Amino acid sequence: MERIGAVLIDIDGVLTVSWKPLPGAVDALRQLRSQGIALALVTNNTSRSRASIAAKLAGAGFPVGVEDILTAPAATAAFLREHHPGARCLLVNTGDVRDDLAGVTLLDEADAEAEPDVVVFGGAGGAFSYEALNQVFRHLQRGARLVAMHRNLYWRTATGLDLDTGAFLLGLERAARVEAEITGKPAGAFFATALAHLGATPSEALLVGDDIESDVLAAQRHGISGVLVKTGKYLPETHRAADGTPDHVLDSFADLPALLERLGLSRAQERPTPGTSG
Repeated sequence: MERIGAVLIDIDGVLTVSWKPLPGAVDALRQLRSQGIALALVTNNTSRSRASIAAKLAGAGFPVGVEDILTAPAATAAFLREHHPGARCLLVNTGDVRDDLAGVTLLDEADAEAEPDVVVFGGAGGAFSYEALNQVFRHLQRGARLVAMHRNLYWRTATGLDLDTGAFLLGLERAARVEAEITGKPAGAFFATALAHLGATPSEALLVGDDIESDVLAAQRHGISGVLVKTGKYLPETHRAADGTPDHVLDSFADLPALLERLGLSRAQERPTPGTSG
């Protein structure tokens, strides 16, 4: 078993809630940086571009830059360029992530008569009105493909849990009898891209998240160690009802450096010392 050398970190609910740092999160991330651990912030956030996220986190004291962040919109752009090159895409999203959709042909919202080849779902919010969803339903009936950046059901804000894309996506898939192609977490390609960016293998990587299904168990299915934190969207009932068991459970991200120290020591001790059999 390899020593942990790369850490994938969710943002919302792990490092911050409504962009306010959670207790101990800034210090913990600084400690990991000082130890030279390879880090990537992997998020399904669809309200901000990578540059905007990096600026927001850096302003709060987190030692991160744009190069450290992988978002669902950026992964979606790569997916569309590869699998739907040249397709006319209708983006339904709350927030501005167009800077991260380079190389994707986005229809002008003002062109109500345009027929998209692909409907792209981002994050829920004001853009997910009945009128907008009903129009998407009609596009799907006429043969448009459906791509979703994620299928999270809800997320944590400063005022509580808010509905997210998955709550609408499930009904739309059933009504239109289609299945969305998912590009963010829990898609395997998303994790693979993050690992490739860090030059790490799954067995030496660890993911920290507050969503037991889309973050932690999804990572574990791809050979990455999973750490569930009891912050953000964490709920005891979803933990108990989950399809699997996290490799580790922590009260918060602040406890991660201590966990990594324990894992490093235990794994180093598993290796035979020079001159011994084993």
